[in-house]
Amino acid sequence: MKIICVVGARPNFMKMAPILRAFRKYGHLQPLLVHTNQHYDAKMSDVFFKELGMAEPDIHLNAGSGTHAVQSADIMIRFEKALMDEKPGLVIVVGDVNSTLACSVASAKLHIPVAHVEAGLRSNDRSMPEEINRLVNDTLYDYLFTTESSGNENLIREGKKQNQIFFTGNVMIDTLVYTMPKIDQSSIIKQFPVKSGHYALVTLHRPSNVDQPDSLNRILTVFETITQSLPVLFPIHPRTRKNLDSFGFQSRVEKMKDLILTDPIGYIDFLNLMKNAKCVISDSGGLQEESTFLRVPCLTMRENTERPVTITVGTNTLVGSEPAVILGHFEKIMNGTYKKGDIPELWDGHAAERIADIISRI
Repeated sequence: MKIICVVGARPNFMKMAPILRAFRKYGHLQPLLVHTNQHYDAKMSDVFFKELGMAEPDIHLNAGSGTHAVQSADIMIRFEKALMDEKPGLVIVVGDVNSTLACSVASAKLHIPVAHVEAGLRSNDRSMPEEINRLVNDTLYDYLFTTESSGNENLIREGKKQNQIFFTGNVMIDTLVYTMPKIDQSSIIKQFPVKSGHYALVTLHRPSNVDQPDSLNRILTVFETITQSLPVLFPIHPRTRKNLDSFGFQSRVEKMKDLILTDPIGYIDFLNLMKNAKCVISDSGGLQEESTFLRVPCLTMRENTERPVTITVGTNTLVGSEPAVILGHFEKIMNGTYKKGDIPELWDGHAAERIADIISRI
């Protein structure tokens, strides 16, 4: 059976790589990798194929940027042609980006079965574009593979049938486990004036945190306090760096000698920095999972999360954007009273194998 596997944005590559490896064991399955090129910058895309040992995509759609509607429509048009040319028996999508939405809709309209890896996650915040994608996507899927029990519960509540839902674990963790030898061999930490276990690692990219002067001001207030105890290593998005300038915060940043700004960092090097950090401060979804597996405290600067198991079982805490709340939890990390956390069920490095086995039998 010919199976089209779709990737488009940076998080998709880490999720699809172990699935493609798992398919190699099944001679009757013929996977084709389609890259929508939603992320078209080499730092955001090509480097991950090299780091994860993925073969070059079989098909590039060469869709680019634009508004959510423009980008999704462009991908849908291009992907429909690929479907009509290849006539797959199944399409597999991962995550919640625009590529996931567009390719799911195009497949459903051509009556091609669709499987979703990382199904059922909900933040219940419709101001997030990803949440709209999740809600629309999961109504279209024939097979739903979940990472945590909340996903199963959400899907059942929304009317999906039990025999469509498969709790298989987290493919993101598969990739982390698979690349751990390379992660441990990385020497990236030597490039920065920090010591293992004695720095905070920061990633922030959501508009609600970095696109408004008030929110960036609060973040800098947090950094001014944290840097009195720990260096803060901040791989910074170009847009955020530009905002620091345009909002007049550059002199404030320069006064913080232990705030270390650097360009975005590749997957393996970044995971090495996370593994060796005292804590992580972020607004990312994936980092909540990776820090939980690595048992590194994670303070998530959001009001909600679509990955609640990282809070109930793992090392993650929602801290919003108020400096007093963030610094209160940071103090617990520093004095050793922060929760230890555990690894969620089936986050064992074998999720993709379970998915491939189920698909081979389907």
